Amino acid sequence: MPSQILPFSYLPPPKSPPLAKQAMYKPLIYDDYPSTTTTTVKPLLSRASTFNASALATNCGGGLTAWYHNKRRRSNSDNNCLSALPDRTNGTDGGDNGQQTIAQEVTHAAAETFLLTRLCLKLLSYLGVGYRWITRFMALGCYAFLLMPGFVQVGYYYFFSPYVRRSIVYGDQPRNRSCSVTAYQLDLYLPKNSDGPKPVVAFVTGGAWIIGYKAWGSLLGQQLSERDIIVACIDYRNFPQGSISDMVKDASCGISYICNHIAEYGGDPNRIYLMGQSAGAHIAACTLVDQVVKESGEGDSVSWSSSQINAYFGLSGGYNLLSLVDHFHSRGLYRSIFLSIMEGEESLSQFSPELVVQNPNLKHIIARLPPIILFHGTADYSIPSDASKSFAETLQRLGGKAEVILYEGKTHTDLFLQDPMRGGVDEMFEDIVSVVLGGDSEVVGKSVDRRRLVPEFMLKLAHWVSPF
Repeated sequence: MPSQILPFSYLPPPKSPPLAKQAMYKPLIYDDYPSTTTTTVKPLLSRASTFNASALATNCGGGLTAWYHNKRRRSNSDNNCLSALPDRTNGTDGGDNGQQTIAQEVTHAAAETFLLTRLCLKLLSYLGVGYRWITRFMALGCYAFLLMPGFVQVGYYYFFSPYVRRSIVYGDQPRNRSCSVTAYQLDLYLPKNSDGPKPVVAFVTGGAWIIGYKAWGSLLGQQLSERDIIVACIDYRNFPQGSISDMVKDASCGISYICNHIAEYGGDPNRIYLMGQSAGAHIAACTLVDQVVKESGEGDSVSWSSSQINAYFGLSGGYNLLSLVDHFHSRGLYRSIFLSIMEGEESLSQFSPELVVQNPNLKHIIARLPPIILFHGTADYSIPSDASKSFAETLQRLGGKAEVILYEGKTHTDLFLQDPMRGGVDEMFEDIVSVVLGGDSEVVGKSVDRRRLVPEFMLKLAHWVSPF
């Protein structure tokens, strides 16, 4: 049976907690961790794993603090995301509803095509000729072909559903700097039911920091909007157009727009959740940690507050880059290109949330962090599930609220693509809904049995050929 998912302290308790299935997750055993310190933390999720071991301390040194102080010297205008927003009523982003006209969409598509072609050629100059990334690229083509029936149906929903608001401008930095029409945008997935303000999930998509795009969140947006949850998929610059600091800045601007404008679309500004998948989970976590550092007086002025985020959901993410460099290299994301994305080896600790929170000079930021819930598949070879376990354990040891849910035998893409396309009841999806709608037991208990999008044999083949 699904187990009960306990509400967070700031959410009203459910009137009647839903029954859930037991033994959906294999119990975690941490005999390999040295148990020297025990931290008792009330579980946020009853089936989530609790970590009582002490992490291996990583000393980030004084360089991190100096880096944050150097950031304070930047102009505050760099982070003033809202002041530079175009007027959404004058047609710069398509009118009152944020939709672009057909002419604007065609122009936008042409500009994006030109941009992607140019960036692909530049990216090839970084990659060179290597059998690892070439074979994985070929496997990616086979993988996409097998899931094409699902992609076509999701694409139709994305382009033709009246409940999808595409390409709402949230920032002033054009993705294609030579085209004034193109700008940083986000997509909104709105519920059919419009009575009362809805909870909101701000989602940062994955893509190895190279191919991330807001439309990758269509399937998640469709699922959650069916359960009266608004989903905002944030776009951001990819490498080589931008490096990790640009991605974090873009994500922060998108979150700022959501926090300050979501009420205009029927969202509840008091019920905003931040979520990221894969590289997007890393970017979102960096953005959240960077925000609490700023709020503690170690950074520039802010246009949104971490207190507005009810919880952070990290799906298949990596949070300690120092421990993942060699793993990524073996998987085809070569060390040279990865270090270019992360702005050099000396910056790896600065963009590793697990290391930042351990900085002795930044201990006070732990109290500002919202509850952290990490999802990971045990058969994930792109980013091992140990990445989530280690981050959760570190946060708990420092007194933060953190839990991890492991899904036995699930790969990097099973949770995000194959399982939702399989139809029926989606385990991870139900876990997210139980947290976001934890105060409404009637809605939580009403699971949606979604239709199948891809035949089972094609899903199994996709699982087998997946390069992730």
